[in-house]
This record gives sequence, structure tokens and C-alpha cells, in this order.
Amino acid sequence: MVLITGSLAFDIIMDFPGRFSDHIDPTKIHILNLSFLVDSLKKQKGGTAGNIAYNLALLEIPVSILGSVGEDFDEYQTFLQKAGVDVSNIKVIKDEKTSQAFITTDKADNQITSFYPGSMKNNSSLKIVDLSEKPEFTVISPNDPKAMINFALECQKLEIPYMFDPGMQLPRLTNQDLITGIKGAKILIGNDYEIGLLSSKLKVKSEKLLENIKILITTLGEKGSIIQTKDQNIRIKAAKPKEVIDPTGAGDAYRAGFLAGYLQGLDLKVCGQMGSVTACYSVEKYGTTTHSFTMDEFQQKYKENYG
Repeated sequence: MVLITGSLAFDIIMDFPGRFSDHIDPTKIHILNLSFLVDSLKKQKGGTAGNIAYNLALLEIPVSILGSVGEDFDEYQTFLQKAGVDVSNIKVIKDEKTSQAFITTDKADNQITSFYPGSMKNNSSLKIVDLSEKPEFTVISPNDPKAMINFALECQKLEIPYMFDPGMQLPRLTNQDLITGIKGAKILIGNDYEIGLLSSKLKVKSEKLLENIKILITTLGEKGSIIQTKDQNIRIKAAKPKEVIDPTGAGDAYRAGFLAGYLQGLDLKVCGQMGSVTACYSVEKYGTTTHSFTMDEFQQKYKENYG
């Protein structure tokens, strides 16, 4: 069983028809005050834990979520359960709202996000050791910062391999937090901006990060991804979606696809390609969990892109 920790949230997704960069004066960033008139607004099921778990379930990997939600989560929980996700470790907090992400995307697929944690602040009280089954692998994705470090320390103590994905919590995690999370991780993952920010905060290059982890993955959006180990530097070409509707959730889908291959012992290049194919399904639909596919369809899409 793969255990996913991270946010469970509702995504409020908005589309801005222009480019953010056309409205930001770099000489005035210290007094930034902007408003973007959006064309659409939709509420979707999301959160890093929900997104990753949903895609792993589509890939027929046994998966469970450990997290906290509010009393407004019933419909989302039923949705995950029907998809094949174990929801028995999701804790409902009375008189609390589920986390919400407010995401604005411009026409260049750049995003500005605000996040209300809601019930997520209770995640620091959850413990992996209390689960009825010890996970084969754990994903530590963006979450309450204290919870992320607690889970990393638990995984280290219980000798559970894990993927560390600090993502949007990089500004909130201290340098010591990052060192703690990285030093016991099998896999460290982030997009190119996040890995750059992490390296800048810790004042180290990616090669130095590989002294503490087995695999470093840098996602590059439409340019693909790079998978690094001490001995390899593998460039993964992005799979081609039928059309790009919404990039939100593509990174989480990539993580699920990569892990589905990794946990089956496949070659790292194949794992990266599986991640890219899974991401395709996400960007072809509006929202992060609105897509679906069968394994036959997945294999065919993989074959079309990579042979």
C-alpha cells in the first residue's frame, strides 16, 4: 500500500485571458497591488494528496490517504472511494471547512495561488504509526509544515521509503525543516522553480542534494522533466496531450505515474515517461481529478508517445 500525505482541498480555478507578466512592473514589485478580471470560475476536487491518490488508483496501485478534512467533504470522499482510494485514514474535523485553493491561470499557463488551510492544520496530530497497515512507500506532499516534518521523521524511524515534495510550502519550511525532510528521502521532486528556490535557500547545487537522496526529479512543464541520480542524468521528453485545457494538477499526476512505475521496479526512464503520460490526461481536462482512463488506454497513449 502507498500512503499519501498532503492537502485535501477544493480548488477554485479561474482563468485570466492575458499574461500576468504584461501587468507586473518589475520596478514596483515592492508595492505590488494587482487585480485580474477572470473569464471563468469553477470549483473542483483537488489538493495534492487527493490528486496523487486518484491518479495512482487509476493506475491500479493500492493507495491510502492520511489527512484531515471538514464536514463538507462527503461528496469528495465518496468520489475517491469509488475510484479505488482507501479513505479509512481520512479524519473529519467537526465545525471545520476543508482546505481551499484559489488558483488563477493566465494564457501562458502561469499560476497565482492562494491557499486557505482550514482542516489541514490538524494534520500535525496524525501519525503513521497509528495506521493498521505499515505503508510500503509514503509520499510527503505539501501540507501543514509541521505535519510534513513529523511524517518525514516517522518514515525515517519506521524505515519507510518516501518521496519528499515540499512544493508550495517551500517559503514556510525552514532550512532545518528542508534538511530533515531531504536527508531520509528516496526521492526529492519539484518543478524547476521549486528546485531552484530550494537550492538557493540551502545554498547547494543539485549535485550536492544527491548526496542525501537516491533520485532527484525536476519537472519542466511542456519541456518534460529531468531525473538525476549519482550516476545518471535522464532527460524525459514530454508526452503530447490532445489539447491543453488546464495545467492545474499535472505535476501531481506526473508524481503518480512516476511512482506507479518505480514501485514496480521499472527503469527510471520508463517511470518518467509514465509520469508524463499521466500528466497528459490531467491537462486535457479542466480540473485535477476530472479525467479518467483505463490501463489499456494508458498503454496505448504511452505507445503513441514513446513506442
